[in-house]
Amino acid sequence: MLSETEKKMGGLIALLVVLILIVLILASCIKIVPQAQAYVVERLGAYQQTWSVGLHIKVPFIDKVAKRVVLKEQVVDFAPQPVITKDNVTMRIDTVVFFQITDPKLFAYGVENPIMAIENLTATTLRNIIGEMELDQTLTSREVINTKMRASLDIATDPWGIKVNRVELKNIIPPAAIQDAMEKQMKAERERREAILRAEGEKKSTILVAEGQKESAILEAEAEKQSAILRAEAQKEKMIREAEGEAEAILKVQQATADGIRMIREAGADEAVLKIKSLEAFEKAADGQATKIIIPSEIQGLAGLAASAKEVFK
Repeated sequence: MLSETEKKMGGLIALLVVLILIVLILASCIKIVPQAQAYVVERLGAYQQTWSVGLHIKVPFIDKVAKRVVLKEQVVDFAPQPVITKDNVTMRIDTVVFFQITDPKLFAYGVENPIMAIENLTATTLRNIIGEMELDQTLTSREVINTKMRASLDIATDPWGIKVNRVELKNIIPPAAIQDAMEKQMKAERERREAILRAEGEKKSTILVAEGQKESAILEAEAEKQSAILRAEAQKEKMIREAEGEAEAILKVQQATADGIRMIREAGADEAVLKIKSLEAFEKAADGQATKIIIPSEIQGLAGLAASAKEVFK
């Protein structure tokens, strides 16, 4: 038989075990929900409530955390899906979907596998949109396709507590033959643009050369004009100076003649002497380059008288 001490020790151990079990049970009933998460709690298998961030206590053996839901925005990259365009070209397109859980209850009970459901829905929606577009339109209308897919997926996933924020076409992979044809087309287009740019450059160069020659001719003509004007002005000034010199010479001759006549008059010479002096003046004038001289009649008579006197005194 057990002694009293052994019985007491057994009772203490059993009590300690019970206390440990109670502590563990109480500890398991205390739940702390982290930031950006939510817990869906069931009571006896039925939905009870959704716990948000903070400290929560559940009823042991009755309440159960059925699902832990992440409320942050999530990204899913789906594998390339084969699609057919309106002009019967088969291509492969892979998509990236950005979504966020807005209602943990609907997410937990709305669909069995939400990610797979979104992937299948994305594939069918993409086929419907691409089926209404031709190849060239598909390759140049990424933004249009993204917008249509986001709107369709957002409406379809709303009953599942999911909001689709953005859809992006990651890659559009046409068939190899189409890719080769597109590369040849792009090469031909680049060569055409290069030829156009070269022709435009040559055209501009020719225009610039012609404009330079035109400006050079204009400048030369302007310089020639200015030179002619300067030469004409110089010739004019020269003629003016020569005319002024001749006028001054004539003025001096006339002044000297007037001085001589005045001196003759002051010496008391008669009219005959004056006429003889006039005749001498005509003689000096005739000594120049003139070929014809008109002599007044009264001087002609005097000249005849002078000739007769000259014959007498020989």
